[in-house]
Amino acid sequence: QVQLVESGGGLVQPGGSLRLSCAVSGGIFSIRHMAWYRQAPGKERELVARITSGITTTNYADSVKGRFTISRDNARNTVYLQMNSLKPEDTAVYYCNDGGSNLWPWGQGTQVTVSS
Repeated sequence: QVQLVESGGGLVQPGGSLRLSCAVSGGIFSIRHMAWYRQAPGKERELVARITSGITTTNYADSVKGRFTISRDNARNTVYLQMNSLKPEDTAVYYCNDGGSNLWPWGQGTQVTVSS
């Protein structure tokens, strides 16, 4: 059974930064494309950033392009999301999961709140 454990969220002022981590256990991490998603209150879950298994390609939602950076450490079965220049509209619960259509069961996510 694959487990996804997200961490690193918190309360930050506009313009601030956070680094999220997601530890994956129970699956063959290195061959899977990975992604970060987020869900704001009252909205559907959306894909924020995606990274291929070979760390050769990254993709970002237009709303975060230039501010967020996704990375991964295949030796540690961990994917990261560096978030800079945070805006109030980035407030959401952030989740990691497979970056394609073969989703694992969702983890608990990590709350990011951007507010002054």
